[in-house]
Amino acid sequence: MDLHLKNLFGRFQEQFGSGPGLGPGSSTCLMKVEGVSPNFIKSIYKGSAALYRTEPWKRLRPWHLFGIRVGKDSDWSGKKQPFPCVQFIGGDGGDVGFYMFRSESDAKKMTGPRETIRVPNVELLRVSYEPERLMFPSNKRLIKSLSLEASGTDRFPVIDVARCMSSGELRFRNPTLEELRFVYAFMRAISLVHPLLQEDKDGAPKWSRMMYFETFIETVDVQWPPEMAKGHDLVAVTVSHPPGQAYEEKASSTASSTPTKYAEPPREEVFVDVRVNSNGVLRQCTLCEKEVHGDQSQCCAQCRAVVYCSSLCQKQHWKETHKSMCGLYKAMMEREEELAMKIFLFPCSADQPCKWLESLGIHQKGMWRRKCGCYAHCPLGLLPVKGGLWDSWGGLDDEEYPRDSPFHNHVRDGIPSPILLSGWSEYYNLRSLPLSSPVADILSHPFTVYYILTALNISSKNLLLKGKEVILHYLGPEGELDWMPAFAEIGHLLNGSGNIHIVMVGPEVPTNLSGTTSGISSRVRVNLVRGNYQDEATYLPSPHIIVALNCGLESYSAWGGALELIKSRGVPAFFTEQSEILCANAKQVLRGAGLHITHPVTPNPFRSPVKTHCLSNNLPSYSNGFVLGVNT
Repeated sequence: MDLHLKNLFGRFQEQFGSGPGLGPGSSTCLMKVEGVSPNFIKSIYKGSAALYRTEPWKRLRPWHLFGIRVGKDSDWSGKKQPFPCVQFIGGDGGDVGFYMFRSESDAKKMTGPRETIRVPNVELLRVSYEPERLMFPSNKRLIKSLSLEASGTDRFPVIDVARCMSSGELRFRNPTLEELRFVYAFMRAISLVHPLLQEDKDGAPKWSRMMYFETFIETVDVQWPPEMAKGHDLVAVTVSHPPGQAYEEKASSTASSTPTKYAEPPREEVFVDVRVNSNGVLRQCTLCEKEVHGDQSQCCAQCRAVVYCSSLCQKQHWKETHKSMCGLYKAMMEREEELAMKIFLFPCSADQPCKWLESLGIHQKGMWRRKCGCYAHCPLGLLPVKGGLWDSWGGLDDEEYPRDSPFHNHVRDGIPSPILLSGWSEYYNLRSLPLSSPVADILSHPFTVYYILTALNISSKNLLLKGKEVILHYLGPEGELDWMPAFAEIGHLLNGSGNIHIVMVGPEVPTNLSGTTSGISSRVRVNLVRGNYQDEATYLPSPHIIVALNCGLESYSAWGGALELIKSRGVPAFFTEQSEILCANAKQVLRGAGLHITHPVTPNPFRSPVKTHCLSNNLPSYSNGFVLGVNT
């Protein structure tokens, strides 16, 4: 009977299991790839799991083709990119994975209206996410022996190179070491890039059910794991949709980089007097720091990002530094709409925080007192507390703030597990909060911490899934010292699984609070310590992870000792900054301190929705806007 069921299942899998793909994975095994090491394989599976968590199949279909460029052509054998065209399959059912082709022409030949077509003499690299129960014994043994990370609950990637013969039969081989490096770089890059695709509703035919995306090209830095690096830690990966877009290489490019898309303005000596529309708000000249009313200031005509008091300062700043940065600033300004969180109904601009808070009826109330300067006279962590949760949230209506209650109906297979959130809209929906509620602005801090623990750092996530405690060192707390009721929401998101011990260390911790411990929920406790991290770390419990939010790493003198300690300990650490420019500066500081950036700069889905602008520029910035990590 068992044999009959096995045969029946095999025939069913052969007939119906292929979906839009080419069928189940082959018996190829990565351990058989010449030159591959166990750590190499582990990195491949980590990258694969990270991509799987971003769920590209929710929007992407086989006809959404991507161009991919990893480093320079000269980096690869034959002076050619191995698989420069990629498609995702399985979004409509069937095998879930992605296919990498030698050319866009090959991809189009094999992409039929309903499923992948077998075309003779076309070779492609397949990454299929298969349930463990359906995998070949050789791959099961590999997974078990190396304790490889799963993608989702029980899926694992199977990687092979397939070629359709003239007879229609498929032949498989193991990928080469070089091909696996290429796949790794793609997986890391596309997981960061594909959420940025914008739907092009005007470009789609009215009768079409297919989703169309706007033309897209983006370059991101990918950190090579030590076992994959070949003389360079980073490689620039360019992803484009549709394929065919590319940057021209410059002879001066390094072996690990592709040329930047941020070109300098073509007419560098022509300056146009562009006035800043700031409704009379005081601005600050980027060069001389002189304060000037916004309607009397001017900005760069190319990027419209930096503010000046006069054309003299503008010309001098162009010669000194701005010439090299203008293109980057322009690209950032073009991302302003993309980074804006359109889901919220409350006004999302806080250049004048008092007026913003007054418009919401929460000025000088509860935890919101730390969102403007009206209570600057009161030491951090010592705001007077009147009553319960309602007072803490500034007297918002009952349905406008999260109640101190668990989430219901979130038990998987009878076992409680942490609730993994994708962004603010999902959280607001779970808590039944109206989009007019401003609580995301304060919750950005605890939720960024929770996002790092459960989505960016695998080791802390696994500890929580196993019901264990994660010790987190939280560096440089300020307003957070008065937002403890918001941090209690992390306990509910843990959903009965694991505990978090947060040790907040910084010079802003009041002396009379230093050494105290607060059990803000049954699963989250916070210990406060006054002092510099490098001086106090010896006396603290060893951390699993280190976090610093809106840390201002550009002030290297204040961070030098802490960064040296983080480097020596090798503990995963994550830093957030308000803007991409600050992140670019932070990357330089981290690399200067000898730290390897293993999680590149990415927009934080739990950044504050409230947009602000610095005095000296128009660049949009968000609290906890971007995150980067080291030692991860």
